[in-house]
Amino acid sequence: MKTIWLSRILKLVPLALVGAMSSASAADKVTFVTDFGYLGRHAYYFVALEKGYYKDANLDVNIVRGQGSSDAVKQVAAGTAQLGFADTATLILSRANDKVPVKLVAMVYYKAPHAIFALKDSGIKTPKDLEGRTVADAAASSIPRMFGAYAKAAKIDASKVKWSVVASDAIPATLALGRADAVGYYTISEALLKKTIGSKELVKLVYADAGMDFYSNGIIASEEVIKSQPDVVKRFVAATLRGLKDAIADPEGAAKILNKHQRQIEVDVGTAEMKAVAGLVQSPADKIGLIEEGRMKSTVDLVSEAFSLKNPVSPADVYAPGFVARP
Repeated sequence: MKTIWLSRILKLVPLALVGAMSSASAADKVTFVTDFGYLGRHAYYFVALEKGYYKDANLDVNIVRGQGSSDAVKQVAAGTAQLGFADTATLILSRANDKVPVKLVAMVYYKAPHAIFALKDSGIKTPKDLEGRTVADAAASSIPRMFGAYAKAAKIDASKVKWSVVASDAIPATLALGRADAVGYYTISEALLKKTIGSKELVKLVYADAGMDFYSNGIIASEEVIKSQPDVVKRFVAATLRGLKDAIADPEGAAKILNKHQRQIEVDVGTAEMKAVAGLVQSPADKIGLIEEGRMKSTVDLVSEAFSLKNPVSPADVYAPGFVARP
């Protein structure tokens, strides 16, 4: 009897150990939401996915498309996604007016790519020419949200500019077909607009050219995830920044990887967008991702001066330090 009992135990023990090992090594599942559909500027997330950087960090990452920064903030706050990509100004407004418990954990666009594009034959050449015109953009885009601040900086009357809502993937066609006088779009995606409008000439009004200097898009997480899963956040950030550095070093290679996952994004467009992203990140490379309190305060002050906020916001309300390794 003892022999039979021992035999049964020996058979069960390895199975139990295998089960325990499998449980211990199971990757943490993460849903990540983009700020605005799938575009060439998102290539580095797919680089991190394709090259196994997320896998190396013991993460099982699912990249889903968002419908604007506001949408990304809402999805992260609701727990639909654990992490996301969103515009800092949109996050500040969400914190101030709706007390949304979401914070930035890493910065990607150190410089702002916000812009308004028009066709040259529209007669729009300067910010003043936008008065009396219609500008189209997605409902949750950060560009219309920051337009009040831009109008103030450019010394134009924001009330004289009408905004219309279109789907994010319809913006290039909206401009090309003249369904609006202008469109809101990131400078990063200028190559896609040019490809859509063909031989027509493009006019670009960049928010930064009016003297606006502020943090733009970064990686966000909810306060609950930051508190309960800080290691997951830190591993995701590290793997993503690793993919970002690779994509900056080889934008065409990154675009080819993106095209493998998102066939609708042509390699030439993806390459151009990644080259544009390279011009927006912090420099030198070992500072990529870091958030500086002073610059964040300047961004908060800019938004606070441009909008009537229900509640005051401090830099500490907007970002959580410690998730990017310092050089």
